[in-house]
Amino acid sequence: MLQALLATLAIQVFVSFAGLAGPVLAPLAAADFGVDPIYVGLYVATIYGVAAVSSLASGGFIARFGPFRVSQTCLVLAAAALVVGATGHPAALIVTAVLLGIAYGPATPASSTLLAQGTPAKWMNLVFSVKQTGVPLGNMLAGAILPGAALALGWRAAALLTAGACLLLALVVQPMRAGMDLFKDHKRPFIGRGMLSGPLRLVFASPVLRRMAIVSFAYSGMQISLSAFLVTYLNHDLGMPVVLAGIVLSAAQIAGVGGRILWGVVADRLLKPDYVLGGLGLAMTLAAIATGLFTPEWPLAAIFAVAIVFGGTAVAWNGVYLAQIARLSPPGRAGEVTGGTAFLTFSGVMVAPTVFSAIVSYTGSYTYGFATIAVVTFISALSFFVAPGEDSSKS
Repeated sequence: MLQALLATLAIQVFVSFAGLAGPVLAPLAAADFGVDPIYVGLYVATIYGVAAVSSLASGGFIARFGPFRVSQTCLVLAAAALVVGATGHPAALIVTAVLLGIAYGPATPASSTLLAQGTPAKWMNLVFSVKQTGVPLGNMLAGAILPGAALALGWRAAALLTAGACLLLALVVQPMRAGMDLFKDHKRPFIGRGMLSGPLRLVFASPVLRRMAIVSFAYSGMQISLSAFLVTYLNHDLGMPVVLAGIVLSAAQIAGVGGRILWGVVADRLLKPDYVLGGLGLAMTLAAIATGLFTPEWPLAAIFAVAIVFGGTAVAWNGVYLAQIARLSPPGRAGEVTGGTAFLTFSGVMVAPTVFSAIVSYTGSYTYGFATIAVVTFISALSFFVAPGEDSSKS
């Protein structure tokens, strides 16, 4: 179990690192591509849009080739994407975004399949939560390493070094594959009718899985709203220096890493997972409303405190959620179910920033943006208390 956890954690870190390379390097690379850095939003939306589809399609590949081989393939695709992007050709941006989306989508279904096979039920929430710390860790490393590397060596070299690191990890973990991909179905078709609709039918046929998928749409929307808008909001509305606003966001992300582990322990040892997820939804709702009420008169310590609570909930729900998805899945189909629910998760990441931006543009107020997303997470959180799932017994 430990070997599988460490391998999937490392893969998640590097895939997330590669996915954020474009936005981090955009200010330096934009001139060579001949595009305005403001279009980075379209680039990111393309990645997540493709990831939503590739997560749906991943089930057949995972069953046929094994979850570990699919995870290695995600690393290779991420590396290929960055190599293409390093050419600096405008058309390469599209290819890079598509390849990164194809790499990003199957990573979580593959790791969920692998961990579900060998993780004892009493450790499920913690193990999945630790693995999911790879996303914010990868994001933080990209933000910490790539700007300096790009300034010292050039943005192309920084992208190529990231690609090389992904390829190196794919090779380093290769000896583990024989002990990981134990349950492969060589007769399983991985391309054909139902490849995309099958996982969605599997999810929506179960009331509990359907509820969980819809909740992930709301929670992921709140998570991306925090990450995408907090710095701009603090700088524009409160007059906070950009560097300080970035530190506030970093504090929220660090809280998210710690929160993922904390809530995994709580769900395994203290509270029913449904109640943990519901409580996280209520807490992120209150934190979002409080964030929208910031004014320049707020003490800096209070702003940091709210941001830490915001990050510790809106960035920290994923591990417990994915453990529940794996537990609720039919035997041997955790990858397909995770892929089906991931389609809704990635959809929330695409839809929420668009809605948020439209509200801010129409009203001129970030308060209404945060409040609107908060309404959705509040309703989603209540569903865990009004109609808890049949699996809500404490693990």
